[in-house]
Amino acid sequence: MNEILMLATLAAPVTNALIQAVKMAVVINKRFTPLMAAVIGVGLGAAAFFVDAGIVERMWAGGISGLASVGLFELGKYPTERIDNE
Repeated sequence: MNEILMLATLAAPVTNALIQAVKMAVVINKRFTPLMAAVIGVGLGAAAFFVDAGIVERMWAGGISGLASVGLFELGKYPTERIDNE
């Protein structure tokens, strides 16, 4: 379990960078971005042969990292929200 969470944490920024590169190269509808992130993340997880986990666990961690990268991008895009109390 710890390997899965560690891999997902380390792969999220890499997945985010790959998603941004794909979005710059290809025109993609914004509603498919989380799906694309999950697919790229699963691919990265499957390629992470250096982790002592099975292929299913690595792909699971990749999917988590893909979805986490979407959240990471959204946090960077909208860091704060102004709340007016008036």
